[in-house]
Formats: sequence, C-alpha cells, structure tokens
Amino acid sequence: MKNRAAYMVGLNKMEIRETPVPEPKAGEVLVKIEYVGICGSDVHYFKDGRCGDFVVDGELMLGHEAGGVVEKLGEGVTDLKVGDKVALEPGITCGHCEFCKSGRYNLCPDVVFLATPPVQGCNEDYITFPADMCFKLPEGMSTKEGALIEPFAVGLHAAHQGKVGMGDQCIILGSGCIGLMTLLACKACGATDITVVDMAQKRLDYAMKLGATRVINAKEKDVLKEVEAFTNGVGIEKVFETAGSPVTIAQTPYLVKKGGTITLVGMAADPEVKFNFGQIMAKEARIESVFRYRNLYAKAISAVANGIDIGMVATHEFDFEHIQEAYEAAINDKENVVKAVIKL
Repeated sequence: MKNRAAYMVGLNKMEIRETPVPEPKAGEVLVKIEYVGICGSDVHYFKDGRCGDFVVDGELMLGHEAGGVVEKLGEGVTDLKVGDKVALEPGITCGHCEFCKSGRYNLCPDVVFLATPPVQGCNEDYITFPADMCFKLPEGMSTKEGALIEPFAVGLHAAHQGKVGMGDQCIILGSGCIGLMTLLACKACGATDITVVDMAQKRLDYAMKLGATRVINAKEKDVLKEVEAFTNGVGIEKVFETAGSPVTIAQTPYLVKKGGTITLVGMAADPEVKFNFGQIMAKEARIESVFRYRNLYAKAISAVANGIDIGMVATHEFDFEHIQEAYEAAINDKENVVKAVIKL
C-alpha cells in the first residue's frame, strides 16, 4: 500500500508526495479514503492563508469532509468491521470539559479538527481515526454521499440554531454548498417559503431544483427592494447568511422581520465586519451563530438514507492527481462549481 498525501505548500500551491501508511492505535481504525470534499474553509486557507481567526503557518494538508472504507481495526474496536463504508466526523474533542459534558462538544476548546491549523487534514489515501467518530453508512449509500454528510450537518445545525419549524419563511444568502445544504435542512424542518440569494445564476438554478420557493440574482436586482416588495415591507422571520461575505452579512439586519432571527453560518476571511446593530436593537431581532455542528451525524446519515438528495450539490469531481486544478476551479469558477469533490 502507498499513501499519497497532498499538502498546501504556499498560497495557491499544492504538492502531492508519498508518506507512510499509518498504523491504527487502540480505539482507532485505518480508513481508505475514497472521497474528500473541498470546503469553503479549505478554499480560504488555500487562497488567503487564513479563515477567520485560523491562520496557516507552514505546510498544511487540507480536507476534512471524508467518506471511505475501513481497512484495518485497532485494538478494542468492535462496532466496525473491515469493509464498512464510513463517514468521518472530523472533530476529536476532549470529552471532559463543560462543553463536551453538556453536549455542546463543537465548542470544546481542545478540539482537534482536521485541516484547521495546525492540525493536518485528510487529503490522502489513508488516515487513522477514532472508531467512534467514524459513522457507518447504510447499504445503498455511497462514500461520495458520506463525504457530503459533513456540510449537510452544518446545514442541519444552522436550521436548528435558527429554530426553523413548520410553515416558516426563510431567506438564505448564498447558494454555495452550505447554502444549498441549509436549504435542504430548512425544508426538512418544515419551512414552506424559502428565498435563496446569490450572484451566480447557475447556483440559483440548483437552488430551484432543490426546492427553493424563489431566487434572487443579486447581480441583477436589489435584494432589499425585492424582499420589501414580496413581504410588504415586513421582512423575513428567519434569515441565514451562508456566503461568509461582508456584504451579505451587512444586509441581514435590514432583511430580518421584527422579532425575527438571523443565523450567521458563513465565516468571512476577515474576522471583523461592518454590521448595523441599530437595526437589530430597533427590531429586537435575535442573532444566532453556527460553529460546525454537534450530535447530528447519525441524523444526517439517516435523512440521506431516507430520501434527502444531497448528491446533487456535488457538481464537479476531480481525480486526486488533479487536486491543484480542483482547488483552482473552486476559487475561479464559482459560477459553475457549487461543490467539488476529490476522488481518491
């Protein structure tokens, strides 16, 4: 067996090299990675060298959205067997802090999260990982779908944070991967009127295929005026920002209805953005935020196994040898590339 690993060795520069195949320790499994998704955070690291407060220092292996097959068991592993298809939940937490013990483990200060500096990611053939963070996929579910469970879990967490319920009206700013996953999650939670906003028409077309009520092309229309028109100036109860853009983040206070909720999902490259809190105060609006997800992998896998089609979100697939081109496409061809996945 050989283990190819792709490292970011500088801004916009990827290098593939061969590394030893790791050996699973007690409680771990060796996973043969079959698919890895390219996340928005990966793109920020690759292009900007940072994502929010996380800064790249030295070489970094990107990738944290993985699906694969169990190749070898470490000592004491009984819940998985060789040949099982799995999705990897990429954050390993301490299990002892107040956040872990209260079930909010995504806030654990000692989390080890793949591809978050200085932790290396999983753009490689083989990885050892804790068995209890490898979720078995049911029959009929592909490892490609397994790699998409991670962003779908973000969308589900966003819908939960925004407390989306039956009959709710929502607007989602951004129709990239996370925006579309949030759309699917809001629909699953019962939202019946969902507007999606973006500047890329092809992405908006995907939003319509996935069940959006309407879309607004922000390149062609004034978003605030459009929303004012179809809500009679009232605004929208549940507002989701998924693009991580300072422009769309700044729009949210003007879009939200009085007493409504803004859920900030996307993380801007610059951690400080301009925001009108006067609007928030006058409307008594609530602001929720999303940091990854918690307690949702099993639910996300069950939802996909029972009919929620997340596969359509993956619009482009690249072989591992073309990982440089894959990242360049994710950066430079946003009109067409909604979600790129790497096939190992």
